[in-house]
Amino acid sequence: MKSIDSITRRDALGLGLALALAGCARRASRELERPSKFEWKLHAPEEAGMSRAGLENVRAAIQKYLDKNQLTGAVSAIARHNKLVWYEAQGVRDVTSGEPMRKDDLFRMMSSSKVVTAVAVLQMMDEGKLAIDDKVNRFIPTFKDMKVAVAPPNTKDASQVQLVPANRDITIKDLLTHTSGLSSSGDGLSPGPGSLVNKIERKPDDTLADYIPRLGAAALDFQPGSKLRYSPLAGFDVLLRIVEITSGMPADAFLRERLFEPLDMRDTYFNVPPEKQERILTLYERKEGAWSVQQPLFGPGPHTYISGAGGLFSTVHDFMQFEAMLLNQGSLNGRRILKDETVSLMASNHVGSMFSEWFPLLTGGHGFGLSVRIVEDPARGNGRSVGAFGWGGAYGTESWADPELDVAAALFIQQPVREVQQDFQLALRAAILDQGAA
Repeated sequence: MKSIDSITRRDALGLGLALALAGCARRASRELERPSKFEWKLHAPEEAGMSRAGLENVRAAIQKYLDKNQLTGAVSAIARHNKLVWYEAQGVRDVTSGEPMRKDDLFRMMSSSKVVTAVAVLQMMDEGKLAIDDKVNRFIPTFKDMKVAVAPPNTKDASQVQLVPANRDITIKDLLTHTSGLSSSGDGLSPGPGSLVNKIERKPDDTLADYIPRLGAAALDFQPGSKLRYSPLAGFDVLLRIVEITSGMPADAFLRERLFEPLDMRDTYFNVPPEKQERILTLYERKEGAWSVQQPLFGPGPHTYISGAGGLFSTVHDFMQFEAMLLNQGSLNGRRILKDETVSLMASNHVGSMFSEWFPLLTGGHGFGLSVRIVEDPARGNGRSVGAFGWGGAYGTESWADPELDVAAALFIQQPVREVQQDFQLALRAAILDQGAA
C-alpha cells in the first residue's frame, strides 16, 4: 500500500501540472486574439474585450477630481491585448489661460524614473556585465567597510548617533529593493539616523562619476537587508552610475541608444531640448483655495548630474511603450530589451513581507520586486490583478503592467492625489467585459 505522503506528493504534482497547462492554455488563447505588434493607434474597445461605456466611466473617474479642483489636468492611456483602446487628455495645462491639457505634454516623472534605471541595470545583467547579488564595491570601491548609524528613536541629536560596522557589504539587489539603508527613510517617512551624521553634499557641477563615489562614506540607516525603507534618491543614482561603469557609456547616451530609441520613447529626457521645453507642464499646488505655482525639485536643466532616481521628463505615450514592452516579457515589436525570464525576475517579490509591513495603509497586500510594487492580495489591488507590477512618481505619474488582465496603463497627473489613481484603476477593471477569460 502506498503511503499517504506519496499519494499527496503525486496529487500535488498532478495539480501543479494541471494548473501549469491551464495557464499555458490561457496564454495561448490570449496570444491568438492579440496582434503581434503594439501600434500607436486607437482600437474600438470591443476589439480588446472592453466596454465603451465602461471607458467613459474612466473619463468620469478623472473628471470628478478636476471638478473638485484637486487636479489641474491629466493624461491617461489603456492598452489591452496589445491594442490601445484609451488615450485622453483632460483638464488644463495652464490655470490662468485655461489652455487645455495636451496629450504630448511633458511630465516630471520623479520616482517613475527608477523603473527605467532598473531596466538599464537588468540589461547589463542580461549581457553578463553584472549580477544583482554583486557587491556595489565591485564597481565603486569606496562602498567598502561601510558603517551603520544607530540612534535612539526620534532623536535629532547627532551626538547620540553611534557608528557600528555593517554586517555585510551592500549589493545591487539591496539598492533595487530599498533594503540597503543608503540615505533611506527611517521607521516613519522621515530621514533615517544616517542623515544626522552624513554631510556629503552634491556640488552644482557634479556628475554621477563625481558624486557617487563620495556616497561610500555615508553611514547607512540600518544593517543591509534587515528592513525595507525607501531610498528616494541615492540608491538609484548609484545604480545608474553602475550602468555607466559596466556599459562604458554616459547614462543619458546609454538610455537613449539602448532603451528610448528602440521603444520609440521619443520624448523622454533628463535634459529636455530647448525646442520642447514649452511642453513641460507648470507644477501647481492648491493653497488657500487657489492654484499657485510650485517650484519643482528638478528644474528644466541643463543638468550635469543625471538622476536615475527622479530626473526624467516624459509623456504618457512613451511610458505606455515602456509598459507594453514589460507586458510583452521584455520585447516590443521585434526589438528585445530584456530576456523574458529577466522580466519575470523583476516582477517577483524579493523582500517577503517587508514591503507590506513597511507602511501597511499604503503597502499592505503588496510585495516588492526589482524597483516595482507587486499586487499579492487582490483585495488590496484597487482593480489591479495579482501579479500586476509598476511604480509611480511623487507628483502623480503612475504606470503599470497587469499580465493577468493583459493590460498596460498609465495615468499622469502633477498633483499627488492618490484617490484618483485608485478610482482610475477600479473603473478600468470594471470596463473589462471578459475578465474570466483574461
